[in-house]
Amino acid sequence: MRRTMLNLGAATLEKIVDIDPFVLPADLLLPGCDLRELANHADLLAPDHVDFAAPAILLSLHSFVLRIAGRIVLIDSCVGEDKPRPRRADWHQRKGTGYLDRLGAAGLTPADVDIVLCTHLHADHVGWNTKREDGRWVPTFPNARYVIGRRELDHWEAAEREAPGSHNHGAFADSVLPVIEAGLVERVDDGVSLFSGAEIVPLAGHSPGQIGLDLRSRDGHHALFCGDAIHSPVQVFRPHWSSRFCFDKAAAGRLRQSLLERAAEDDTLLLPAHLRGACGMRIVPDRDGFRPLMV
Repeated sequence: MRRTMLNLGAATLEKIVDIDPFVLPADLLLPGCDLRELANHADLLAPDHVDFAAPAILLSLHSFVLRIAGRIVLIDSCVGEDKPRPRRADWHQRKGTGYLDRLGAAGLTPADVDIVLCTHLHADHVGWNTKREDGRWVPTFPNARYVIGRRELDHWEAAEREAPGSHNHGAFADSVLPVIEAGLVERVDDGVSLFSGAEIVPLAGHSPGQIGLDLRSRDGHHALFCGDAIHSPVQVFRPHWSSRFCFDKAAAGRLRQSLLERAAEDDTLLLPAHLRGACGMRIVPDRDGFRPLMV
């Protein structure tokens, strides 16, 4: 599998892929949306991001590895292995995926990771938080602090108390709770500086307390790891198209519009969690809206 890397000033960024392509019927991911509206953008969207014939949306499930100031930051940990996910056959009890091998190909072992940043706690963002060992779930990245937004964690802890294991594919019990019990979780508030030049920013909408990482370097580079605030480039052309899986679809749409406006204005590199091929995209004005430039 081809390695995808990017320089961000003094930092470097690499994708560690778990599943690619991850194919979802368009009416499952974006209910009520008609991809035929975007036929005039097929040169950009097909074949990597949209299968117009199916019709389907093509995504990638991957982690970002950010190397910066001597730190290794892993952003979102995908689906994982051995996890019981019976409602999704392609996630259920996976084995031999090669994810950790691809991490090794990037020159890293799990013990090298200093920070695991969870933009939110959906099952496809926390799976590799833990691994199965001697019949129990243990942290995959034993030396890392797992950074999670306080509002996001409060929401899912309350949901788990009310109905244990009945939501989010049961991911809280096998992929979040074990790292809490291991004492590795750091709950963070919006606006906290993770380290110099890296600020936690609120991105609620897709989930109740989704966070992003705003990265600004002294040499002028500006990037935003924005999780599932944007699932696909189709939403650059149609910001109001929110996914079926958004907690607050209207808020998610407003946030996406705001992100696109700011990115177009100040040349922020947006780094969504599911973009295929490229690491991220810059946003440029285009007639009545925006157009993505893959980076």
